[in-house]
Amino acid sequence: MVVLMRFLAVTLLGFALLAAQGDKDKKPDRVVSIVAERFTFNPSRITLKQGELVEFVLTSDDTDHGFRIPSAGIDVAVPPQGRGEARVRFIAREKGRFAFECSRPCGAGHNLMRGSIEVK
Repeated sequence: MVVLMRFLAVTLLGFALLAAQGDKDKKPDRVVSIVAERFTFNPSRITLKQGELVEFVLTSDDTDHGFRIPSAGIDVAVPPQGRGEARVRFIAREKGRFAFECSRPCGAGHNLMRGSIEVK
């Protein structure tokens, strides 16, 4: 029984990794660049079509930031200015509004650093 459960767990993990790899290799429908700086995201409002696969390219014009979409389980670090970028993919599976926010303490206005994704 334990052997069977381990086999199933490894098999399911394998399928999950293959599915994630498939999304990684698929060309996104759209690429959206977002710049984090001084307690704002630019742009802070993004509109997508339902079913669209978008790749966010995140950079910072100052210090470390984070990019979190709580309802999608996404949370990535955005490196400080001049130290690269972060890339994350999001599939707009359902219509609605999805909030995103900075997830790394970045200064006095950190709590104001928010934006939204509207899926139509």
